Amino acid sequence: MAKDQRPRLRAKPLDQPLHVVLIDPEIPQNTGSIARLTAATKSKLHLVGKLGFRIDEHSVRRAGVDYWHLVELEQHVDFEQFRARLPAPRLCLFSAVATKSYLDAGYKPGDALVFGKESKGLDDALLERFPDDVYGIPTLGPVRSLNLANAVGIVLYEALRQIGALSQTTLG
Repeated sequence: MAKDQRPRLRAKPLDQPLHVVLIDPEIPQNTGSIARLTAATKSKLHLVGKLGFRIDEHSVRRAGVDYWHLVELEQHVDFEQFRARLPAPRLCLFSAVATKSYLDAGYKPGDALVFGKESKGLDDALLERFPDDVYGIPTLGPVRSLNLANAVGIVLYEALRQIGALSQTTLG
């Protein structure tokens, strides 16, 4: 229950949580927002490669992040280490240059939702390695791409909706 004692809308966590994978994230505020989102949805957060910031306890506390202890976090040196650690999840890669919509991904429990760094997105080599698993978020205006934290929020909640995780809610 929240500090003000009013109940909040809740849903039952998935037996097989979704995995949010950030490759070489650069902006701490985006990763902080995504970390909060993964804690709120009981999804797992995977930080892969080089981080553009520190996530030690002192840095997180100094940034005023009071939910970090709720984040299920794993760090991986590179994408290959991530795949070795979690070989089974189906990958859904997200890119501004995709030809298929995120709405058509057909999400399943346990899927890994993979996002690239803010400045360049996912490497072309990774997109070419998994060409059938690349999706994008359509935009109506001429912007180059969406903010990373917004993109993760859009995709994660659509995946939860498609899986049926949001269909049974309670107040708690």
